[in-house]
Amino acid sequence: MSLNPNLPLVYHPNYSFSFDPKHRFVMSKFAQLHQHVKTLGLAGSNITEPPHGSVEELEIVHCENYIHDLWHNRLDEKAMRRIGLPWSQALMNRTFTAPLGTLQTARLALKNGLACHLAGGTHHAHSDFGSGFCMVNDLAFTAQTLIQNREVTNVLIFDLDVHQGDGTAAMLSHQPYAFTCSIHCEKNFPFRKSPSDLDIGLANNMQDAEYLGIVDDTLQFLLNELNPDLVLYDAGVDIWQEDGLGKLDISWQGIEKRDHLVLKRCLANNTPVATVIGGGYDRDHQRLAKRHGIVIEQAASF
Repeated sequence: MSLNPNLPLVYHPNYSFSFDPKHRFVMSKFAQLHQHVKTLGLAGSNITEPPHGSVEELEIVHCENYIHDLWHNRLDEKAMRRIGLPWSQALMNRTFTAPLGTLQTARLALKNGLACHLAGGTHHAHSDFGSGFCMVNDLAFTAQTLIQNREVTNVLIFDLDVHQGDGTAAMLSHQPYAFTCSIHCEKNFPFRKSPSDLDIGLANNMQDAEYLGIVDDTLQFLLNELNPDLVLYDAGVDIWQEDGLGKLDISWQGIEKRDHLVLKRCLANNTPVATVIGGGYDRDHQRLAKRHGIVIEQAASF
């Protein structure tokens, strides 16, 4: 498979920083993913670095009190426990940069047809609280910004992380020009789900063939029904059969087929698609980086 070295990629060095290597959330995976795509010959002048985001920019979708308290380390212990990450200035720097990275990826996709972010997919963040390792919602921020600026008429958020995109669904529930679709493991976090425009809850231990059929049928239906100006694709790899938090039985090859299928359907429909990496959990950090790299390899094959 020949890979396109000019595929637009977005990455910032502050995405990874010194962090407890035994923590469930693998903070090093962003830097390791960047190194992985360099090894594949896909990281050169095609990489764009996003600017640091500001508290004020994020207020387009987040409650002013929450976003200020988060930045200034004023959230109480219960709120931080719900997020699941220890506060640090380095964490804030990456948290307020990554949403700008997803926005930049979306704009590159609108221009080029396809672009990939080496981060993103923080879909459990709500307007006034963080949850599940997510503090600021890059998907809701990007969709709302593009719609409000009239850069697009409508956006499809196609979320294939194994966990339901509750924060994105709640934050965009009153935005008629953003359609949220989440295909996830039903009996998994979050246990209190917010209704997306379309939710498909999957049974535990679902395997490749059934899963890929559902993904393909759903995406083709939505592309035909909505004819979106842009697809924001959350390519979560926690669907993998050996993922620490997954509960599905999807093979590595199944992930490759899924990502190829999603990108192929969007491009065949002349719909620009921007990818984010979403969730993935693994004690083998190098393997996790390679798993997150699947969507980038598949994108570079077009």
